[in-house]
Amino acid sequence: MATLLIALAVMSTGLYAGMMLIFLTGIMPALARLTDEQFVVTARRINEYVPRPVFLLVFLAEVAFPAAALFVPVDGRTDTQRWLVLAGLVCAVLNHLVTVAGNVPLNNALAAGSPAGRSDGETRAAFETRWNRFHLVRTLLAVAAFALLVAAAV
Repeated sequence: MATLLIALAVMSTGLYAGMMLIFLTGIMPALARLTDEQFVVTARRINEYVPRPVFLLVFLAEVAFPAAALFVPVDGRTDTQRWLVLAGLVCAVLNHLVTVAGNVPLNNALAAGSPAGRSDGETRAAFETRWNRFHLVRTLLAVAAFALLVAAAV
């Protein structure tokens, strides 16, 4: 059971880190090339489609499986492995905090629409740079969680 849990922890954090990395290195740079109107419409559509069941499953698994791997007793697990799993779990939890406190409020504000008199350029300016900064932090945390759990598994 412990081997399965650490494998699921590695897999779920790897899937999540990969998605974060693709957004950081591919999707957001591509969106940066759009006009303000295209950017706002596209970002809104992405925010409507990403938080669906598959994403939510991976999002929750990124914390759930490392937590389970940490708290299920394992004979023969070294202190170093325990600390690596704990550090991976901490990174995953911090990632979720950044997402919930940083990216989600920006997504919600974008979804609410532009206040009267605000241009697409102003809407984009209020969203894009801040969202990308939060996203960089959560990507680094997700990649760190994955790397730490891989190290714990080997």
